[in-house]
Amino acid sequence: MEARKKTKVEKTGEVVSSKNEKSRVVLIKRRVQHPVYKKYFNKIKKVMAHDEKNLSKEGDIVRIVQCRPLSKRKRWKIVEISERGAER
Repeated sequence: MEARKKTKVEKTGEVVSSKNEKSRVVLIKRRVQHPVYKKYFNKIKKVMAHDEKNLSKEGDIVRIVQCRPLSKRKRWKIVEISERGAER
């Protein structure tokens, strides 16, 4: 029996809420093409992500990776902060 290597899903998004302790709401945007009409449109999805050290703030662009369920809604972890948002 050979061991399978699981590939982890990685996505990039923007932090839209940092009010919770060790949790962030990340907005993931993607452009998709309509299968019949061939027009491009945007799809958005908000996910909860775990931020152990509370480093990310609102407006930051972060890379998140899928992980085991950490709570009722959290299934993602923040791996790195790609770009800092505007300072307030």
